Amino acid sequence: MRTRYVAALVGIVAVAVIALGSVVAAGFSPKLGLDLQGGTSVVLRPDHSVGSGILNQAIEIIRRRVDALGVAEPDISRQGQSIVIELPGVKNSARALQLVGQTAELRFRPVLQTLPPESPAAVTPPTTTPGSPPTSLPPSQIPTTKLENDTPDAVVVLPEVDRSGSVARRYALGPAELTGKALHSATAQFDQSSGQWFVSFTTTGPGTKQFGDLTTKYVGKQLAIELDGVVKSAPTIQSAITGGNGQITGSFTERQAKDLALVLRFGALPVQLKPDTVQTISATLGKDSLRAGIVAGVVGLSLVLFYMILYYRALGLVVALGLTVSGMLIYAIVSALGQTNGLALSLAGATGIIVSVGVTVDSYVVYFERLKDEIRSGKTVRSSVDRGFSRAYRTILAADLVSLIGAASLYLLTVGSVRGFAFFLGLSTALDLVTAYFFTRPMVVILGRNRVFTEARWLGVARGLAMATEAPA
Repeated sequence: MRTRYVAALVGIVAVAVIALGSVVAAGFSPKLGLDLQGGTSVVLRPDHSVGSGILNQAIEIIRRRVDALGVAEPDISRQGQSIVIELPGVKNSARALQLVGQTAELRFRPVLQTLPPESPAAVTPPTTTPGSPPTSLPPSQIPTTKLENDTPDAVVVLPEVDRSGSVARRYALGPAELTGKALHSATAQFDQSSGQWFVSFTTTGPGTKQFGDLTTKYVGKQLAIELDGVVKSAPTIQSAITGGNGQITGSFTERQAKDLALVLRFGALPVQLKPDTVQTISATLGKDSLRAGIVAGVVGLSLVLFYMILYYRALGLVVALGLTVSGMLIYAIVSALGQTNGLALSLAGATGIIVSVGVTVDSYVVYFERLKDEIRSGKTVRSSVDRGFSRAYRTILAADLVSLIGAASLYLLTVGSVRGFAFFLGLSTALDLVTAYFFTRPMVVILGRNRVFTEARWLGVARGLAMATEAPA
């Protein structure tokens, strides 16, 4: 019997030590969330009311774009008609907004006319053809088409910008004859001969024929490649391109080429999204929050342990050791999940862990109070420890199941930081059931059968239970 308890105790401690040692040796540590390490929070809203299906499709495309950036534990969720995006560790809010909110609707349009940059005096006179550029004005006074009027079937005037972001020239373009839906993949590449970055793309099966027909139609003519109201390039088609691949060239920097390839690779958003709020949380603020959380947790835990040792003597030391084992397991699990699944520890998650300390300590109290009841009935400590745990564990199991059900409900039915709280609360509560059975039970049984620990003057188990029995009186 004693061998079984020793094996369980050694086993759980060995698992905790090996798990912690493995993540430390691998250089793993918990990844921190937006509120603890800083980052960018973006709220996007469609320019008009849309259905849930379209918003869910937009969220899925945004999630694939963010995943390609390698952001740890991004939080992308819906709140009514808004899409809330939290990107821990991302400090360039402008780039983040461009990547996640860019519609990325790629269109191939025939070039009707090359125009100079727009003059400040440009006006929009009446026209009988909706969306078509007026031709009775000087070229520099023909207005650029607004983004909301840039529809696939319209004749438009769109700019081409240089690396500095200035308009180099504009083009009058015919209706779009092919869109980015024909693209299968896109990658950024560097041309050694010209020293320029470009985007290479391949087309889908049906897209290959469509692209071949389009380039055949416009051999010797310019064909503009437009993305979200801006002409990326307007090459002259030298010959038909029927091999299912092509290039988008322009005045791209490395980052611009890679960002363009990223948004094209995952498709266009089904609706135009406009930024509602963009918030950057500094790393300093995140560190302050982390420091405050750690201080609060250490102070609270110290007070709890002091009270438990004062009240239950040697059994209070069991609580301290049990929480240490649980802490080692939590640290190892959170660190491993952070590296493999991108799990990040947020301030809400840390709160969930701190709350779970109370749940864990409650389990010890239930067991120790059951021991007290057994001793009151005239039994010895030695005969009470195993019987008392068998009866107390049913209560512990019922209480922890309630916490687990609550945590699961919160995780499934809520979004944002509440899900982080629910996940870490559920994880810690599940570990409480494990440590209670494999650590607390054998540890107390072994101590209860050893006279050195049961009859010690100040920290003896018997004295701690006797004190617990006499304290209410």
